Amino acid sequence: MPIPANQERAALPGSVALLLALPALLFALITWQVVAGGPLVRLDERLSRVLVNPDRCSELLADLGNIPVAVPVFALAAGYVAVRRRSAGADRWWLPGAAAALLLALVSALVVPLKELTDRPGTPAVPPGTGYYPSGHTATAAIAYGCATLLLLPWLCTALARRALITLCAAVVLGASYGLVRRGYHWPLDVVAGWCLSAVLLTSLWLFLRTVTTPGRSQPPGP
Repeated sequence: MPIPANQERAALPGSVALLLALPALLFALITWQVVAGGPLVRLDERLSRVLVNPDRCSELLADLGNIPVAVPVFALAAGYVAVRRRSAGADRWWLPGAAAALLLALVSALVVPLKELTDRPGTPAVPPGTGYYPSGHTATAAIAYGCATLLLLPWLCTALARRALITLCAAVVLGASYGLVRRGYHWPLDVVAGWCLSAVLLTSLWLFLRTVTTPGRSQPPGP
């Protein structure tokens, strides 16, 4: 039986709060453990020693989180959606893409200070240095591909196409994350922290996009 629209709207605030609170709390916990050198860090280091096995495949997967790879993918999706919205006569046709671009720009503004604050050294597979927590490559991949997915979803006509796009996005982000850990570019907790940070940012963007595509405003054409 379909869920009435009013019940769906009533359940939304609780779901959103969960989507925002859980990753934020997990991020805070991991950051505390990294700064304090707690038991999670020791477990993380043991896990990394098991997982690290640098090879060409892991390096290629890690490259999916590079700015020259991820940002052009996002730019193509944002440009496509902007053109479609303008052609459809949507009000403020540029706004969703601009909001997503701003979110992507925030990644460095958030990650760089955190790297300096935590000052975490890298794995034995990388040259000596600090500033590896959280993983900027993970956050770049998650935000760039996640934003592209959120922008494109309203323009896909079938549920199957939308599920396929979400699955592809998740596969690419997980692939990049796996490559970063397998190659030894990051500790596993660095990557998990990148996921948590990205989850909060993407949920915020999703909420914003709902407000600019609500009923009564210009919508993407139906199937």
